[in-house]
Amino acid sequence: METIRLSSATDTRPQDRLTVGVAQIAPVWLDRNATLQKVEEAVKQAAAEGCQLVVFGEALVPGYPFWVELTDGARFNDEKQKALYAHYLDQGVSITDRSGAQDSTDGGDLAPLCALAKQHGLAIYLGVMERAADRSGHSLYCSLVYIDRNGRIGSVHRKLQPTYEERLVWAQGDGHGLRVHDLPPFTVGGLNCFENWMPLSRAALYAQGEDLHVSVWPGGLHNTFDLPGFLAKESRSYIIASCGLMRPEDIPANMPCREEILSHDKAFFGNGGSTIAAPDGSFLIDPVIEREALIVADLDHALVRRERQNFDPAGHYSRPDITQLQVNRTRQSIAKFED
Repeated sequence: METIRLSSATDTRPQDRLTVGVAQIAPVWLDRNATLQKVEEAVKQAAAEGCQLVVFGEALVPGYPFWVELTDGARFNDEKQKALYAHYLDQGVSITDRSGAQDSTDGGDLAPLCALAKQHGLAIYLGVMERAADRSGHSLYCSLVYIDRNGRIGSVHRKLQPTYEERLVWAQGDGHGLRVHDLPPFTVGGLNCFENWMPLSRAALYAQGEDLHVSVWPGGLHNTFDLPGFLAKESRSYIIASCGLMRPEDIPANMPCREEILSHDKAFFGNGGSTIAAPDGSFLIDPVIEREALIVADLDHALVRRERQNFDPAGHYSRPDITQLQVNRTRQSIAKFED
């Protein structure tokens, strides 16, 4: 995979610097294990580049449900759509046990990735389709998983509101994962795709001191050419937009309805668009499209502090005496048992 290394200011103090990698890769579509192998190789490449954080796209493992709009996905009680969903569910990622507790010593399907994070001492944000045991194990959640430098799962954020056709295959998440993490010198948080358009979800992260924001996307320049700069100006933070990529050749030969999907003759189902915006809203790199790449950049925390001088959305420019946000971070469940 191509590495794009961005030049950094020579006067950045070591204590202000964080090296990040944005891995724009394609899945082996709807093949969990093969896609996780690609993710692990990208992590090793990022570690070799000195990255302390590496970020991947939305729903990358095992892949975004591009078939829905291409195979008459809204047809109710349809045998073809049932078969496709069952295949998708089979390839979902198991992270939690049936109590809903995150197992920090054994990350389920992500255990090898957790071990890799610990081995290289770097943090990971990864988009997965979570097969959540605490919610029956038969629904899928679009989840953004944070793995810390010690290989522990710090948070699993289930997408609050699936967008449009996603609602046919994804369940609604909850606020449990609206959390930030210390990654010195930054405080990092993240949201899935169109959640980044939700002002109150962003505010929940700002209120916790977020100054490095990770937005993950399935792939598409139309999603990232304008939003990262806007978010950077609003939050006065660095904004990472990490996208996937999806090409016809990424569809395995045994994929159900493969020929029907390919009949639409698309060169790309998702053309990438990964980028990084600085706290003043400028782009460190224009969105990268139509190829796999690892973008490596050194971020300078001093630039955050400079931009917060005149605007800090959760600090001196907030008015909690007038407006406040209430956030429910309870992991939702259908039943509560008392034994």
